[in-house]
Amino acid sequence: MTRTRPPLPDDNRSFAEVRRAAAACRDCDLWEHASQTVFGEGPVPAALMLMGETPGDHEDREGRPFVGPAGHLLDDALAAAGIDRSAVYLTNAVKHFKFVKARNGKVRLHKTPSRSEVAACRQWWGHELELVQPRVLGLLGATAAQAVLGPAFRVTKQRGERFDLDSGPVAIATIHPSAVLRAGDERAAVYSAFVHDLEVIARAATPA
Repeated sequence: MTRTRPPLPDDNRSFAEVRRAAAACRDCDLWEHASQTVFGEGPVPAALMLMGETPGDHEDREGRPFVGPAGHLLDDALAAAGIDRSAVYLTNAVKHFKFVKARNGKVRLHKTPSRSEVAACRQWWGHELELVQPRVLGLLGATAAQAVLGPAFRVTKQRGERFDLDSGPVAIATIHPSAVLRAGDERAAVYSAFVHDLEVIARAATPA
């Protein structure tokens, strides 16, 4: 299948132009079944940019990042860490919802994107970084962390560490908020550790 790449904006590109170009992207097959491209949102520029894995069912329907259950938990965790969500730019490493249908044929279940699908979207979060110019890029979960820091990165071992990116910001990874939702009896402890990581990220994003 031949990929159709939309024309990219010139060096004076605006956020709106990049967003429109991303909506026309056909560099992988995910667009065929997703409802729409879910681009990032928030202030541009912003001191803090948080990037997750991929839109979920709610995000796919509404066209906005982090508006489902994981997003609501992220709201609570950001507040607990003293971070104003309205001051954060939120996005995902992959801009289309990848899913499989449950046996009833109605419920859409999240599926982790492949490396090639993550690579196809690299250009879009790269443009977001250029436009948002954050001090800190917070990476939520393994997919986002490995998209930026490489496939050898392990969130379980390296969460909270600082990595200086060539593009300027410091990258710090933590778990995805959905991991808290799946934590079962350990949910309180996992949530507390997640909030702690967000506090580390917030301090790094605050000017000395």
